[in-house]
Amino acid sequence: MNSSDFSSLNLSRELLNNLDSLGYKEMTAIQSLSLPVILANKDLIGQGKTGSGKTAAFGLGLINKMDLNSFKPQSLVICPTRELAEQVAEEIRRLARVINNVKVITLCGGAPIGPQIGSLRHRTHVIVGTPGRIEEHLRKGTLDLDNINTLVLDEADRMLDMGFLESIEKIVSNTPIERQTLLFSATFPEEINTIAGSVMNRPIKVKSESMHEEKTIKQFFYETNSHDDRMTALRILLSKYKLESVLVFCNTKSDTKDVANELRYHGHYALAIHGDLDQRDRDQSLIRFTNKSASVLVATDVAARGLDIDSLDMVINYNVAHNPEVHIHRIGRTGRAGRVGIACTLYSDKEKYKIETLSSIVDNEELPDTLPSDNYLAKPANKPAMTTIKIDGGKKQKLRPGDIVGGITANGSIDGDKIGKIHVTNNWSYVAVSSDLAKDVLRKIKSDKLKGKAFRARILS
Repeated sequence: MNSSDFSSLNLSRELLNNLDSLGYKEMTAIQSLSLPVILANKDLIGQGKTGSGKTAAFGLGLINKMDLNSFKPQSLVICPTRELAEQVAEEIRRLARVINNVKVITLCGGAPIGPQIGSLRHRTHVIVGTPGRIEEHLRKGTLDLDNINTLVLDEADRMLDMGFLESIEKIVSNTPIERQTLLFSATFPEEINTIAGSVMNRPIKVKSESMHEEKTIKQFFYETNSHDDRMTALRILLSKYKLESVLVFCNTKSDTKDVANELRYHGHYALAIHGDLDQRDRDQSLIRFTNKSASVLVATDVAARGLDIDSLDMVINYNVAHNPEVHIHRIGRTGRAGRVGIACTLYSDKEKYKIETLSSIVDNEELPDTLPSDNYLAKPANKPAMTTIKIDGGKKQKLRPGDIVGGITANGSIDGDKIGKIHVTNNWSYVAVSSDLAKDVLRKIKSDKLKGKAFRARILS
C-alpha cells in the first residue's frame, strides 16, 4: 500500500469513498505529514503554502472524531478573513457530505449577526469564523465553546499580521484545556512560537516543501527607479502577455487603489481589494476575478489571503515583498498543477538589498532582466472572455444555480457552454457568461422568469 494513499489512514470507508469521488487520489505533502499526527489526536504545527491541501487535512481530522449526537459545537476553526472562512466551511461540508446531518456554520463579520445567533440555537458540529465575530458572540453569550475538542488556527501568520493575537487569546481561554489544537501557517515568523507556546501542548511540527517545482515558475526581475517607470513596466508586462488572470501585489492599500485606478485609466480590466472596501464590494471584486470577467486583481498580501484560484497565469510584485518567505508565498500562487507560471518583480535601486535576500531562490544571476519593448503599450488591453451579471435573488429566494442555467438556456436560444461560474449568496446571485452574449442574457433574465419569478439583474462593470 502506498504511504501517500488515503486508504493507509484510519478513516472510515464512507470518508475514503467520498475522497475518491471528490478526486482526492493521493495525499499531498502536507496531508501525508500532518494527517497521521492529527488522527492520533496530537497537537500540530503545520507549515505549508496556499493550495497545499491543509484544509482537507484538518477537515478530515475533525470529521473523523465527530459525535453526531452532540448538540454543541465540537470543532472551532479560526481564519483571518471572511473569504477564507467561507472556503474552509465549504470544503468541510464537501468532505462530510456522506455523513447525515453534519452542520457547519460560519461566524464572520460583514454579515448580519441575527441569523448567526439563530443558527447557534440549533445543533451545530463545526464553527468556522473570524476572530472579531467569534469574540463578539462570546461577549453576547450566544456562543458556547465548552465542548470544543478540536481548535484550528488557520493562516496564523496572517492573523498575527492583522493584529488578532489578543482576540485569539480571549477565544482560546473560553475553550476546554483538554483539547486538540492545530496551527497552520504559510510563513513562520517568531511570533508563531509565542502563540504556540501559550495555546498548545507539546505540538509536533511538520513542514512541507512548496508544491510548485521551480521549473514551473519563470521569474523575472525588472529595475524601475521612479513611480512612472514602475507603472509603465507594469503596463508593458500586462500588454505583452495578455493573460486571463494576473494578480498584482502591492505593500500598502494606498498603492493598491492607485495602481488599480491607473490601470483602468489605461483601459485594463483591473479591480482592487483593500481594507477600505465594504464586504459586498470586496465579494463582488473577488467573484468577477475568479470567474474570469476581470483579468487583473491588485491586492495587498493580507487582502489576497484566502483567494481560491485554480489557474492563476501570472503574479506581478509591484512592490518587493518584505521578506523571502512572503515572496515565495506570492509567486507560489502561479505555476500550479504542472502548469508553467510567470512571476515578475519590479524593484528600485534602493530595494536591491531585498532582491539580494532572494538569491537562494532566484536562478538568474544576471539581474536585472531586460524589460520588453514599450511598443507593447500600443496594443489594446486584454478584454475578458466572460462578463458577470448580478441577479437580485439568492438562497433566501430559493434560487439555485440550476434554476439560473435553466432560465438562461430555456428555448435553446443560448447554449449552456456560454455560461461560466455561478455564485449564489443569501440575497444575490452572480453568473459569468460569454462577453459577446452578455446583453442577450441580461435581456432574457429580465424578460423571462427564473423558477417562475421575475428578478432584477444588471451587468457588473
